Amino acid sequence: MSDVVSFGSVNVDLVARLDQTTVKELPARYEWFPSLDETRVVESVPAEIDEFVNRTMIGGKGSNQSVAAARAGAATTLCGLVGSDEAEYSVLSTLNGRGVNVDHIESTDAETGKAYVFVDQAGENRIAIIPGANGAVDSAYADRHREALLDAECLLLQNEIPISTMESLVSSLESEPDRPTVIYDPAPSVGAEPLLQYDAVDIITPNAYEYELLRDAIADFEGTVIRKRGADPAIIQQPGRESVSVTPPDVSPVDTTGAGDVFNGYLAARLAAGEPLVGAVTVAITAASLATTEEGAQQAIPSMDIVRDFME
Repeated sequence: MSDVVSFGSVNVDLVARLDQTTVKELPARYEWFPSLDETRVVESVPAEIDEFVNRTMIGGKGSNQSVAAARAGAATTLCGLVGSDEAEYSVLSTLNGRGVNVDHIESTDAETGKAYVFVDQAGENRIAIIPGANGAVDSAYADRHREALLDAECLLLQNEIPISTMESLVSSLESEPDRPTVIYDPAPSVGAEPLLQYDAVDIITPNAYEYELLRDAIADFEGTVIRKRGADPAIIQQPGRESVSVTPPDVSPVDTTGAGDVFNGYLAARLAAGEPLVGAVTVAITAASLATTEEGAQQAIPSMDIVRDFME
């Protein structure tokens, strides 16, 4: 049994650090170029974009959140698909070395998903995703690994695999008497609305950009909303209760890539360990803030010991 299972995407991150002039030029040149803090799915990017790439790392929201949960001390399993090129990037061996159980990851003929991560001089990011193998994660795959999904204390979902697959899974969970706590990160925000209609989705964690785009659907959502707001206080909204804000520590960010994933992974790990919601959010927002002080997504995720030492 795993404390946390992340059912979602596995990507190869192609990271480009951009100066402010280029950040202004690229949106004018390419209509697909994402907005600040946006994660956008695209079919492809032109070859000339590769000239901006200077680092290649393992990423993807499902993958990042699983590593964060493992760093937070949870027994963590990742479910998803990689491509036939995964060995070229050492995807599975890297994740396994970071404490994640990869026994349930399968391979498909498509290439492993790719994410172009554009980081500006302020450390803020914009992400364009080419789904690749992530787009082949279907209900048949979920059914094959259903036991692992049900055995979790917390189940992490993100919007980088087909929404139809997640709808089928979440719908089936509603009839399970002993289902996991489901935490849904509605990113990318496009197409996320249907999942907010299911009672089996317990917690959603939109950032400021996603919250504005999904405001109407969130107004009808009957679970807990945790609004991730970067350097501003996170806001916890629970039905029938007063909102609670949790202030992040003051840090000097270098790269915000994956900070939201660190939050979700830590949140799931602390809830699985039995910590109350506000306490879990406090630990998660601290871990996410510390992650922004280093470059990269998974490489920057702090251990639980580092987070505890910082909070003392």
